Amino acid sequence: MQTIHNDSQVLNFPGGKVKFTSHLNFIPETREERVHCYRVLDDDGYPLTSNFVQIDKEVALKMYTDMVTLQTMDTIFYEAQRQGRISFYVTTLGEEAINIASAAALKMDDFIFPQYREPGVLLWRGFTMQEFANQLFGNKSDYGKGRQMPIHYGSNKHNYITVASTVATQLPHAVGAAYALKMDAKNACTIVYFGDGGSSTGDFHAALNFAAVLDAPVIFFCRNNGFAISTPVSDQFRSDGVVTKGQGYGVRSIRVDGNDALAVFTAVHEARKIAVSEHKPVLVEALTYRAGHHSTSDDSTKYRPANEIEWWRTARDPVSRFRKWIEREDWLNSQFESELRSNIRKQVLQAIQVAEKIEKPPIKDVFTDVYDVPPANLQEQETFIRETIRRHPQDYPTDVPL
Repeated sequence: MQTIHNDSQVLNFPGGKVKFTSHLNFIPETREERVHCYRVLDDDGYPLTSNFVQIDKEVALKMYTDMVTLQTMDTIFYEAQRQGRISFYVTTLGEEAINIASAAALKMDDFIFPQYREPGVLLWRGFTMQEFANQLFGNKSDYGKGRQMPIHYGSNKHNYITVASTVATQLPHAVGAAYALKMDAKNACTIVYFGDGGSSTGDFHAALNFAAVLDAPVIFFCRNNGFAISTPVSDQFRSDGVVTKGQGYGVRSIRVDGNDALAVFTAVHEARKIAVSEHKPVLVEALTYRAGHHSTSDDSTKYRPANEIEWWRTARDPVSRFRKWIEREDWLNSQFESELRSNIRKQVLQAIQVAEKIEKPPIKDVFTDVYDVPPANLQEQETFIRETIRRHPQDYPTDVPL
């Protein structure tokens, strides 16, 4: 009997040629070794390689200044929430390098689709401390007219799409916007930020497939900090993190140390080149750790050991690591550091004092900006609420103009 050698035969199937084989092999559920994590600086700020995008003194000092600013504003705004001056807050403690280094690697024409832990990207682009405070206090200078929860920032002039609380809805939006940039032949891309929990949603999978099939110039940036609020990654998926999911959809992917500013900068810089020059999506998974609580509504010591949090907060602090590297480059001294932190603290406190004194948006803003001509039911509701406030003024804030 003649033996047929299937190994040499090929099936010309839609999507490409597929070789036949007589070996019965299932693709294993996991790789023998986990995907490596790209790193430039060790925990003490010493370079481990010369394989990174070089940055000059001016950029490095702005990156460090903005990382310190982010730390300082987080501390003070968090305290303001605890004092009852604002209703809610989310910090970026431990994730400062992800915010600032990724922002530094982008161009101003690129569109940002944030989750809710990326105010540093907006800070890098020039959003002022007063603008942050106005949003947090929901006063009439807030661009969202007080309609959003605190930390739901947005800015047209900075190409920063307004934060939405719904998890991962920003992913397909970012892909659609990227495809529009491609159709208009723009030399730009979009970047969309999400957490490991966001990768457990249907929108994540739809967005990656959408981007790969349409060759959309979008960077998917996953902040894998190990927990979706209180749910650890071990309860979310069995894959090797998020980076391996990209290959399944035909998306180039990389894993990077999210606490290493130079590694994050280099990875996003190169990802942007791929997205813009090749019109291809890229997935970046940054391994990091949320050194603060999920929000002011959370107590993370209920699901994480306090000593583990403290170790990440000190031993793997991204700001300290980057500072050590800058100091070795002889770009930073103790006097600059002291004056920097003092000045930033004064700016934040001043912004809070100003924001608190600005009156709230008028009642009419609750009913505007949706319809060109408000329908009858909305007009009736506006009339009703105005009459109710006039009858019961003691039950309503006095700083909300009628």
